[in-house]
Amino acid sequence: MSRPESLPRPVPRGVVLAATPLGNIHDASPRLRQALADADVIAAEDTRRVRTLATALDVEIRGKVISNFDHNEAGRAAGLLDAARSGTVLVVTDAGMPLVSDPGYSLVDAAHDAGVPVTCLPGPSAVPTALALSGLPVGRFLFDGFAPRKPGPRREWLESLRTEERAACFFESPHRLADTLAVAAEVLGPTRRAAVCRELTKTYEEVRRGTLPELAEWAAEGVKGEITVVIEGGSPREFDVESLVPVVESLVAEGVRLKDACRQVASGRGVSNRELYEAVLAAR
Repeated sequence: MSRPESLPRPVPRGVVLAATPLGNIHDASPRLRQALADADVIAAEDTRRVRTLATALDVEIRGKVISNFDHNEAGRAAGLLDAARSGTVLVVTDAGMPLVSDPGYSLVDAAHDAGVPVTCLPGPSAVPTALALSGLPVGRFLFDGFAPRKPGPRREWLESLRTEERAACFFESPHRLADTLAVAAEVLGPTRRAAVCRELTKTYEEVRRGTLPELAEWAAEGVKGEITVVIEGGSPREFDVESLVPVVESLVAEGVRLKDACRQVASGRGVSNRELYEAVLAAR
């Protein structure tokens, strides 16, 4: 294994992605400091935030600072690409790594297609930080950005995790966390474990671990801050959906409502309520 370089190299030409601190300013790397000072253009999710960051790091920004956020980044890409052909365009977001549920994709995609160099200054990211802190088996994982906001898509998404063997990592807003965890407990079962990581690297950092019902009860009391959730992986499907249809029908014959029967039979069998319900309807 080669030795790490001891001296920073000049900031390269092209597009440079840089991770910024999640909360603790001391997580800023020397390379980030140098890039903030030397970049010709800084494409920032929030121009005020990057100037505040530079001030906290005692760095003087000499380049041009322009906004580059979700709703304007597609329109900014061409101009930033032109700037990157002859200089350095530094892409930063409010916290963490660009492109990971943050702006940056439009420019990076265009730069690769145009043959403009793209490089990255590694650093803080909520995803690997939460995975490491979760204490769950995360050797294989998936990252799904923010959980769906609406109840229907959210439940459907959670259903897809029922037999997913990889751990699932996602972001959630504080005011939706309790509902998401409650539905997750219903869909994934009462024994599935998870970890809620709050305010990572900040003064009031907290990692709360437990089963989904336990976490849902805790979150119902009110939670604040930036939230990253990790749910442990499930077990592979042990039952064929069609083989469970007669079991459901026998319960229905006894007077149990169809949806309740599907929920009862699906529980603990690695089959989603909706999938079993649709299989029963198709078999009739």
